[in-house]
Amino acid sequence: MTDLQTTFVADEPATFPKLNRAYNTVFQPGALSVGLVVPLDAYHTDPVPDMARHLERAKLADELGFAALWLRDVPFNVPSFGDAGQTFDPFVYLGHLSGVTRDIALGVASIILPLRHPAHVAKAAASVDQLSGGRLLLGVASGDRPEEYPALGMSFPDRGARFRESLAYIRAVGTDYPSYKGDHGSLNGSMDMLPKPTGARVPILITGGSQQSPDWVAAHGDGWMTYPRDIASQAQIVRDYRARGAEAGAQAKPVMQSLYVDLVSDDKAEPRPIHLGFGSGVAFLKSYLCELREHGINHVALNLRFNQADIENTMKRLADEVLPEFPTQGNMQ
Repeated sequence: MTDLQTTFVADEPATFPKLNRAYNTVFQPGALSVGLVVPLDAYHTDPVPDMARHLERAKLADELGFAALWLRDVPFNVPSFGDAGQTFDPFVYLGHLSGVTRDIALGVASIILPLRHPAHVAKAAASVDQLSGGRLLLGVASGDRPEEYPALGMSFPDRGARFRESLAYIRAVGTDYPSYKGDHGSLNGSMDMLPKPTGARVPILITGGSQQSPDWVAAHGDGWMTYPRDIASQAQIVRDYRARGAEAGAQAKPVMQSLYVDLVSDDKAEPRPIHLGFGSGVAFLKSYLCELREHGINHVALNLRFNQADIENTMKRLADEVLPEFPTQGNMQ
């Protein structure tokens, strides 16, 4: 490793907070786990996926040992966005997936907080966490599709302020008989929201900048979701995030990223660029993930939308040839 890499690994935090079954297993200092983005389907040009085998593939991901399944919050099929996600409402779908899977973490990347009342988000999230046995990871974001806001009677330019307010509200109602006052409503300590999450709180990971300052992002939330970049840039960004959190007095937190992949049959095939990722053989994918691990990324959510090969065969190849290098730490028990 280079001197920079050696220094970074030495500075890797010794512990992360202990929050729930999923968070404690998926995120480990110095380690990287691998998850998958739902829908587990290849839909190269059509924004709407074929969900015909979605439950079979979710169960397969659980059985094969992937660390997490990640859903998205896409209320409308916006043609300019070009991706309808899994089409199902994320909380309804999370509840269903909790009943058909056993060990895999269930994440959402990410709930668009300004488009939902935070009381509904908090209650739905705690319900999923309880029903799944502590397997929820809640990603949150400010949203990036302007067309959706007028459809819900919301203003797009002030979504950053509503994001902060929503996060504060969700934190408040996670406590017993809270007192709180803000734009989303007032609580005077006379009533309580149930259920409570399985742990101290629902794990909340902030996505990107979410219209906030880097210092605010580093100080709030229980982790950070970011986007794929070249290795050097990603290393610097992870270092900056953790340094800002330390300066704010926050406990060290995990960092995860997404990655589109097209796994080709030739194990030694060199990478070629695709949208927010690459197509390659398994050897390059493993080496890339190893570099991310060296630079402090704790989880990678693989998206198979542009994969050319059969999805289930690809999932099995990833499980056989990639997951042994990146085992899920702990046992989700």
